[in-house]
Amino acid sequence: MNEFLQQLINGLSLGAVYALIALGYTMVYGVLRFINFAHGDVFMVGAFAGMYFGRWLKPHLVGWPEWLFAGLILLLVMVACAALGGLVERLAYKPLREKPRLTVLITAIGVSLLLEYTGQLIFGAAPRGFPSLLTSAPIAGLGGLHVSNIQMIVLGVTAALLMCLHYIVMRTRMGLAMRALSLNPTAASLMGVNNSVVISFTFGLGSALAGAGAVFYASLYQAIDPFMGVLPGMKAFVAAVLGGIGSLPGAMVGGLILGVIETLVVGYSQVLGVPPGYRDAVAFVILILILLFKPSGLFGKTLKEKV
Repeated sequence: MNEFLQQLINGLSLGAVYALIALGYTMVYGVLRFINFAHGDVFMVGAFAGMYFGRWLKPHLVGWPEWLFAGLILLLVMVACAALGGLVERLAYKPLREKPRLTVLITAIGVSLLLEYTGQLIFGAAPRGFPSLLTSAPIAGLGGLHVSNIQMIVLGVTAALLMCLHYIVMRTRMGLAMRALSLNPTAASLMGVNNSVVISFTFGLGSALAGAGAVFYASLYQAIDPFMGVLPGMKAFVAAVLGGIGSLPGAMVGGLILGVIETLVVGYSQVLGVPPGYRDAVAFVILILILLFKPSGLFGKTLKEKV
């Protein structure tokens, strides 16, 4: 039981990162009905932004408490990623809003490659160490479980961010405009909604959450590189599909489920007869099964179109 609980906690902390990235996929799909495959690379840029912000600011903020310093870095990374997401939307996607979806999809893949190889040019191809924003320490009094304070902080801050997102979407005028745009863009425009502003805000909000996920992921694994966003981005996309693409609760639940399953496969690899190196293949097996048996996902709705 202790081993199961240990793997469960590890999986939830990893799944929290997937959930934050998946929310960006599902929000953009809900508004524009296309998959932003450059989203995982915004996650990568967020990790490098956190590294440089941490290194630049730490000598100037020596007397600050660790939690306040880490919170400042998290906020700066979220703002930087939101700006990058808005810039990508304005330069790459806005001119293509009236074009076929395939055109936008190919552009998203091109933007993804551009960010990856630009990152390789600027940051170098070798993995880089991520600075410790918080001192890692085990939490006592949990029996045989090995749980660090960073894992608990990741889960707690992720829950707080998800509650803030729920408030924005469900309780604010911008959130109301986002929901109206996702249902009927033409009607929303006729009712006075500025579709361009709402779309830019959606990209920025999703990118900010990806930036938060990048800081958490880098704090847990302590290594970053220009291609680090490829696999987490694809897994987050699988999580969004698993939960139901376009559904915010679905993206949250899908990310947590995927993280737990992936960790359990590694922890019980000998029992299952699956090598630990196959952990990355688990996400794509889940994607195939979902597309075969429940394409709408766990929380998605099947849409009927009249011919």
